[in-house]
Amino acid sequence: MPKDNRNLLDVLKFELEFLEQGGYGRLARESWRPRFVFEDSPTCMNFNSNDRKPCSECLLMQFVPEDARKEQTPCIHIPLSPSGETLDVLYRTGTQQEIEEALGDWLRATIRRLEAEKTKQAASCSAKFLGLQAPR
Repeated sequence: MPKDNRNLLDVLKFELEFLEQGGYGRLARESWRPRFVFEDSPTCMNFNSNDRKPCSECLLMQFVPEDARKEQTPCIHIPLSPSGETLDVLYRTGTQQEIEEALGDWLRATIRRLEAEKTKQAASCSAKFLGLQAPR
């Protein structure tokens, strides 16, 4: 699936930093249009690129539900909340603040989960290397 060779955890941490630094605020030169989450972020493979790659190669595709992967902008269909709220829905019903809060919550939760999985995997590999039973 993804052909994006960047580290997923690094990309998500960068996206969170971009969000927290106000990256989705309107730019003076583009004040006529809103900024779109993921699409208008340096984390997007196609950000400021003349050589557009298909979204199917993006690391974020693993978070996109199967039925939304062929959409024009699949990343706006990533469920950001336990209730399944997506950017697609929030763009139509939420404020900029609600969008950014939902994105921030999702990014922090996803980063924590991936870091926990990484720690658990490292502990398991260490235990196997030492010939010990992995902790449960």
